[in-house]
Amino acid sequence: MLGLMMPTPLLVKGLIEHAARWHGSTEIVSRLPEGGPLHRTTYAQVHARARQLAHAFTRLGVAPGARVATLAWNTHRHLELYYGISGLGAVCHTINPRLFFEQLVYIVNHAEDEVLCFDLTFLPLVEKLAPHCPTVRHWVLLTGAAHRPAATSLPGLLDYETLLAAEQPNFEWPELDENTASSLCYTSGTTDQPKGVLYSHRSTLLHSYAASLPDCFGCGARDVVLPVVPMFHVNAWGIPYLAPLNGCKLVMPGPALDPASLFELFESEGVTFSAGVPTIWFGLLQFMREGPRRFSTLRRMIVGGASCPPALLRAFAEELGVEIRHAWGMSETSPLGTVSTLKTNQLSWPPAEQFRELTKQGRAIYGVDMEIVDDAGQPLPHDGVAFGDLLVRGPFIASGYFGGVQSSQFAASGWFRTGDVGTIDAEGFLQITDRSKDVIKSGGEWISSIDLENLAVAHPAVAEAAVIGVPHPKWSERPLLIVVRKPGQQVSAQELLAFYDGKIAAWQRPDAVEFVEQLPHTATGKLLKTQLRQDFAGYELKA
Repeated sequence: MLGLMMPTPLLVKGLIEHAARWHGSTEIVSRLPEGGPLHRTTYAQVHARARQLAHAFTRLGVAPGARVATLAWNTHRHLELYYGISGLGAVCHTINPRLFFEQLVYIVNHAEDEVLCFDLTFLPLVEKLAPHCPTVRHWVLLTGAAHRPAATSLPGLLDYETLLAAEQPNFEWPELDENTASSLCYTSGTTDQPKGVLYSHRSTLLHSYAASLPDCFGCGARDVVLPVVPMFHVNAWGIPYLAPLNGCKLVMPGPALDPASLFELFESEGVTFSAGVPTIWFGLLQFMREGPRRFSTLRRMIVGGASCPPALLRAFAEELGVEIRHAWGMSETSPLGTVSTLKTNQLSWPPAEQFRELTKQGRAIYGVDMEIVDDAGQPLPHDGVAFGDLLVRGPFIASGYFGGVQSSQFAASGWFRTGDVGTIDAEGFLQITDRSKDVIKSGGEWISSIDLENLAVAHPAVAEAAVIGVPHPKWSERPLLIVVRKPGQQVSAQELLAFYDGKIAAWQRPDAVEFVEQLPHTATGKLLKTQLRQDFAGYELKA
């Protein structure tokens, strides 16, 4: 027997329709790449312009299923692209401009993008890309005619505002199958070519509901949300979708992601919630301390993209009164997988135990099932001690990669092998101890590089730290600590190694310390340990 409910499909266009109808006057504020005063619009206007955009793209020959690429910052125009492209049945392909040039060429060609929309900031990059991208038929500059370049090598360059001005806001959104592809993101490709993760309308809507829950992002119509995480980084962790679902005011920072510019927006627009990677928040923390400054409205933020050092979590809570929620996920999970918030029974725990739990990646959100397994694929106990390979599955988790790219990460059992190693405790809290390829095996015992890095960053003279395994004649491999000092700070290798005393078992302590000017990162801000292992190839430790 089937239920007697309306078979209304879950479609991305429904989010902006809902926001336009019930939160139509709520603001979207943007700092634009071309400069000028803050741009202000509303959900009603964004919906109307997205319909104009759908008309324009249809006139350019964009058919359902076609890929339309974006190289753009967080602005109202990028939000309109999200809805105009997916709404007409095409695929919104966000591209990370921080990838290597060769990777950008590969991604555009592999996706067979037909249109590429880009901010003025990226004009030189796009001019360089164009000769290598034969599938792109139209180049759209995301600005008005006043900011079009006097000369460019791009053939038939169009500007966004002129395109929209020629259309009426009356496009009729098609009723698509909810499993229709809506958007496409490529992984950062740290070990091989980037791989495309193709999201559906259904998966996007379900992820938006899950991200909105109180123990996840917990955003509502009284929140002012500033996504520092870029819209080209796994759809800004779902914020462009969950914000209109809940009627949140959106504040879009554009390309100005320095601490002073962010603080100005936080204060002038009354931001209550934000999300970004740890490196952004470390910079902001230093800026707040230099003032000293305080936030008047910011109360909560999500930290993801890389492990959040406990020192950062403690500093924001104790010095600035801002709750950090530690989160974990990946492109293949849409991207949210877990968020760290306490349960009722944990509120009676001693503060030190509560803090330890909050430094973990957290509990699975609804829509994500997870398990840890040993080398034989057998489930391990959820005791917070046993650690193994992390597997996930659910309705907004990828079942394969775009274009038929094969990967052993998709298990025949229906689970996705994340490549992370971790523990799950009795309360269901996940703690990532390492990437499977980064974990250090010393004398048959496993050492977490993440734990060692987090402890090093807690030292007042350390700006950033990485730990890799290097060969050892007796123990197979041992940890090497690689450190970037803070400007003007001095600390010796001996002092750093002594800093670990009493915090971890003696056998887990790094064997040596090397100081560098900077550490290599991926396009999404994660430590690029493959590069570090190349840089320190042949490094010798004494027995």
